[in-house]
Amino acid sequence: MNISSFKNSVWVYRIFEITDEIDLRNVERVLSPEKPTSRMRLSRVRPKSIHIGNPPVTVDLGSRELYLNGEPYPVTASARIYDLGVVSLVLKIGLTEDINYEKLRDLSVFLYNTDELEPLFDNYLEIIKKSLHITVSEPIEEFMEDFVIYFFGKWDSSWNPVPILLAEKEPVSEQTEQETMKNIFSYSPGDLTVVTWDSALVYDSEGSTDIPDLIEFAITQLLELRYYDSILSTELDRMYDLIEMADKEGWWTRLRQYRRIMKNLMELVIDIAVTTERIQKQLKVTEDVFYARVYGAALSIFRTREWTDSIQHKVKLIQGNYAMLSDEVINHRSMLLEVAIVALFVFEVILTLVEKLF
Repeated sequence: MNISSFKNSVWVYRIFEITDEIDLRNVERVLSPEKPTSRMRLSRVRPKSIHIGNPPVTVDLGSRELYLNGEPYPVTASARIYDLGVVSLVLKIGLTEDINYEKLRDLSVFLYNTDELEPLFDNYLEIIKKSLHITVSEPIEEFMEDFVIYFFGKWDSSWNPVPILLAEKEPVSEQTEQETMKNIFSYSPGDLTVVTWDSALVYDSEGSTDIPDLIEFAITQLLELRYYDSILSTELDRMYDLIEMADKEGWWTRLRQYRRIMKNLMELVIDIAVTTERIQKQLKVTEDVFYARVYGAALSIFRTREWTDSIQHKVKLIQGNYAMLSDEVINHRSMLLEVAIVALFVFEVILTLVEKLF
């Protein structure tokens, strides 16, 4: 049965960083003859309310039936490809309207603890990679984020979302309940959104998927920031090793190594600055206050500010080391200039003496 006929579903995400950049026009050109593709578009907002710099390409990966927690479920798979090098894979698991609360809660616990879906995600990722071999540069060490969205077009208000979101069968404390429900949003009686660190519940009586799309954007931003923070950590360690090695060389070789290190550091800082600016401009909510609240809360819950601060701190360390190396090179140049001036003066004195003697 087509999953579009199900009002309720569970969306299981695996979001991967696979490369530095992807040309989305080539993605459409390569994949559209093989699979249905489309550009992401939010359904409820005016174009000026939310600006998406380069909307990702969504690719339909087909449907199947999966046995989950001993029960058969219809599942559709899709990939969303972002120009920053991210591939978001999602399995949408259809739920019948008569599903009871206990069965839904048990399914959430199963999905939280199982590894059965990982080979399926790995297979879909390989399909995307192979299909995009002409548009994707050499793969990097992969980063991944997982997330689950419980999406409802019909929601029973008597149900407690907390055990579902936490994938917890055992009773939880009142404090845990309050902490989990701290980020709850509602625009009208026909919608409800609760966002946590690794899951969200979205109820929309009209079936709009705008909120899940905004949450996905926030997760991709987190993934990108984590990735570039890791790059900076690696480059900082490498930089200190190179400086230590250069310090063991003679002064001329050391200066040459310093200049090479400085060149690499400046290129890295420029690349990081350009990329982080692109990440922040990926999606801008300008006029829609409700969507801005949800998106901003998701970014806060995912601690993107902390990752941004970490990147900025490491960039400052790199800039400080660049300044130190630059001062060292300038000091040596000044010393060489002074030596050259003294040498010229001595040479001129010697010439004068020679002229007087002869």
